[in-house]
Amino acid sequence: MQYHVKSFSESHYNVDLIGYVESTPLEELTSSPNVRIHQISPFPELNLPNLLKYVFKALWQAITLLMTLISIRKPKFILCQNPPAIPTLLVVYVYCVCIRSKFIIDWHNYTHTILGIESSPRNPIVRLARMVEYVLGRKAAGNLCVTRAMQADLNSNWRISSTVLYDRPPLHFHPTTLKEKHQLFVKLSDTIESFKAKAYKEYENADILEETAFTIRAKSGEVKYKTVRPALLISSTSWTADEDFSILVQALDMFESKALEDPTHYPDLICIITGKGPLKEHYRSVIKCKLWKKVKVTMPWLENIDYPKILAAGDLGVCLHYSSSGLDLPMKVVDMFGSGLPVCAVKFNCIAELVEHGKNGFLFETPYELGHQLSEWFYDFPSNIAMSNQKETIHTSLKDFQQLRWTENWKKIAQPLFEQM
Repeated sequence: MQYHVKSFSESHYNVDLIGYVESTPLEELTSSPNVRIHQISPFPELNLPNLLKYVFKALWQAITLLMTLISIRKPKFILCQNPPAIPTLLVVYVYCVCIRSKFIIDWHNYTHTILGIESSPRNPIVRLARMVEYVLGRKAAGNLCVTRAMQADLNSNWRISSTVLYDRPPLHFHPTTLKEKHQLFVKLSDTIESFKAKAYKEYENADILEETAFTIRAKSGEVKYKTVRPALLISSTSWTADEDFSILVQALDMFESKALEDPTHYPDLICIITGKGPLKEHYRSVIKCKLWKKVKVTMPWLENIDYPKILAAGDLGVCLHYSSSGLDLPMKVVDMFGSGLPVCAVKFNCIAELVEHGKNGFLFETPYELGHQLSEWFYDFPSNIAMSNQKETIHTSLKDFQQLRWTENWKKIAQPLFEQM
């Protein structure tokens, strides 16, 4: 949604952005004279039964959202992301009817399928969410969605016409130089223990000014990768039920076993998992119990400025988002591709609209398949002559992907829709 606002602002719209400000907004938004950011107060944590908690949370959100909407400038249209449908879509639709404003929905998934992960499809709340999406989706003045598969589903099952706007990486997700990577490693080594330098014999007498686990900088200013260095595996998550991190844990178990059996052909593997969410502490405790020798996992919360840089510095990405509906695509993969990072992604219905197996990344369904992909990719790291041709194919595909960015795609696909409003 921040990218939408940035594009609106660059197209000389005045924009009111309403949402939770749990992390620092993009600098382009906070510094823009066209943009006003309105923070919604999050629901206070209360020790209540789940049903009561959901009801009170919905009421809280409805009241705080409505109060915020009343306080903003009267809009020509409101672009509302779904999920969440309850109470957001309902409150925004009623507000638009009252002030005669256009109501537009940006479909990233279905609320009812997300709620259905942990309950029955016949659950009253799940059925209510589906009804709200069905009714209000048809009443919207316009609809955007993120895949061809979702466009077809909206049209065939709900008779909702929509425009496909694929997520594309903005320019700050881009490949970086070795010098920039070194600067990031130096910065993060203050807080990430595994990024700190180890004493390798080949460097004991070198003319070194700075050293990390991955790189060295000589007094001349030249930066080099270490000949013997760990590989860097990156994943990002919101730590929710639609991402099963037990798959990655089991795959890392497999990598650990292979690396111990044949240590001369496998590097140490540092796995960085970024993000925050409800299941983070559960998986932290699971990983803490592992006695891995060749694998290290850390879960930092990175600043906005450092997240694109860590993606560009990685050797391989992992995405465990499987989509509750099977109809949306993980934006984290888009960011990784924009940064030049190949990805292993969970296979589901429409993921091939983004990840093409063997061409720009890999698809897997089981921990065994992911473990096999990690072992193949990092065999004889960093040279791996056996996979050199495939790696070249993947990196060429990622360069092609990076040619179309968010701004150009938005102006081509989304802006004409908004101009009609």
